[in-house]
Amino acid sequence: MRTRLSALLRSKTPGGWLVTIAIYALALTWLYPFAWMVTASLKPTAQIYTTGLFAGNWTLDNFRFLLATADKLDRPFLAALGISALVTVSVTASVLVTSAFIAFALARLRFPGRKLFGDFLLLQMVIPTTMFILPLFVLVKELGLLNSLAALVLPFMMSGWGIYMMSQSFRSMPEEYFDAARLDRASLWQTVTKVVMPLNTSIIAIVALFTFTGTWDNFLWPLIAISEADRMPLSVLLATFSKQYGGYAGPVMAGAVLQTLPLAVLFLLFRRQFLQGMALSLK
Repeated sequence: MRTRLSALLRSKTPGGWLVTIAIYALALTWLYPFAWMVTASLKPTAQIYTTGLFAGNWTLDNFRFLLATADKLDRPFLAALGISALVTVSVTASVLVTSAFIAFALARLRFPGRKLFGDFLLLQMVIPTTMFILPLFVLVKELGLLNSLAALVLPFMMSGWGIYMMSQSFRSMPEEYFDAARLDRASLWQTVTKVVMPLNTSIIAIVALFTFTGTWDNFLWPLIAISEADRMPLSVLLATFSKQYGGYAGPVMAGAVLQTLPLAVLFLLFRRQFLQGMALSLK
């Protein structure tokens, strides 16, 4: 089916042109909400619903409102942006390190319970994460970590999906690389960081990108674990602002742009690694 579709797209027949036009139309339909969000963030609130997509008076007042005036409404967006960045970078770095070492052990080492651990990893991946929300909340509360950055970082320092993806890639590496590392008396840290990870940059990139995206957009857990506005990440702070000050449509759209912009920039910078990793994960 995929081969026939590709051949149809490359052909100059009427059917090929129709399929191409349909694909572009679907792409524009998907992009329209994002275009509307960006243009709405650059208009006065009164003109958002009364003018066309690219009509109206362009201004940056909505962004100025978020970075200055919103503090008076107990919604410190600039601080929330920094919290989101700190939490996302910390979780992503931790997931990459823990996933790489655990995946290496699972893929290349022999130890008692290895198969059982792999089965448990697969089981954990198929169970909905919402089932763990209540036990996780009780645990974090008992540890006294509610309303702290630790509550947003510690529960997500390891990823079963990241371990599984990396272990599948590590298994396909030729044994000669590890023989050479043993001959050079490389330590476990050196083997993983200087041999394994540089040879699996595509799969590491896909784990990093998905972890970064999932952490940056995470909403449910921060909403439960953080109740103080000055410690909320951007996703939760924007939602509370939209609920209480829904009349500020322009600043709400500006906040949505700030929420989306890092992900768009990240994809544009690393789209090659992203596509390579996607191709590897689908094999």
